Amino acid sequence: MKKQLITLLLAAGTSLGAMAWPDKPITLVVPFPPGGSTDQIARILSTKMAEKMGAGVTFVVDNKAGATGTIGAGFVARAPADGHTLLVASLGPFVIAPHLVKVSYDALKDLEPITIAVQAPNVLVVPAASERKSVAEVITYLKANPDKMSFASSGNGSSDHLTAELFWQQTGTSGVHIPYKGGGPVMTDLLGNQVESSFMNINTAMPQIKSGKLRALAITSAKRSPLLPDVPTLEESGVKDANVNSWQALAAPRGLPADVKKRLLDAAVASIKDPTVAPKLQELGFELVLNTPEQFAAFQALEFARWQKLISSRNIKAD
Repeated sequence: MKKQLITLLLAAGTSLGAMAWPDKPITLVVPFPPGGSTDQIARILSTKMAEKMGAGVTFVVDNKAGATGTIGAGFVARAPADGHTLLVASLGPFVIAPHLVKVSYDALKDLEPITIAVQAPNVLVVPAASERKSVAEVITYLKANPDKMSFASSGNGSSDHLTAELFWQQTGTSGVHIPYKGGGPVMTDLLGNQVESSFMNINTAMPQIKSGKLRALAITSAKRSPLLPDVPTLEESGVKDANVNSWQALAAPRGLPADVKKRLLDAAVASIKDPTVAPKLQELGFELVLNTPEQFAAFQALEFARWQKLISSRNIKAD
């Protein structure tokens, strides 16, 4: 009888403990400065997940920028796996930066995948005044003029830089990589005809494409974007195996309790699917992904190997 009572008390204690979570604000760590795509997704999640999880649950966004996103990612990897500290990051800290800089965490082992929320392709753009009007013309020019045409990026090892490297590799060409510190200066110099091209994120490029100040030559997704239906994919343009998507994901320290992970996953999915959120994200060029933790882990492993191979073969270095 005494043993049964102890068992019941333990079960009740466990239940009460589970019910108590969260017992303080949940922090969404963004490993980049405010204002970018990752920060935007984190702030949507912080507001909507609080709504979905019910009264008394609050989220805060903490921007811990630096070292290509690895400072914030390392902070989360070392945090207690109690569901109160989460990471919202782009692909960089998950699958690119570990091959470029020394990191304080194992990207495949120290972070608990929850879901990839959204993804967005890059777009090969040139200034409106450019003589190049198609991917074929760019390739012809590059082959006739190796290391002459400039490709701007938001920094060494960024998605736009690696897309250019992949493009050169797959077409047997070479251009000049011009790294900037962020996408803003890239746009300024593109519009000023100081650089000739960029594989810019669709979210950043769309307003200037729509205004006619930039010409979109190709998109890096597997299928054409409904936002740019007249712009062919790289594959349609004859460039194979160069599809690239930048993605934004939610993760936690490894060892997150299964019931907590389930609640977080359900709240994140409901938040991004919310009718006040999903259409706005899609208008910006984001594609909703919302995969399972298992699908996220499998995809991360593939992406990790893919970018490791490219970075090694192209001898890409960090800033």
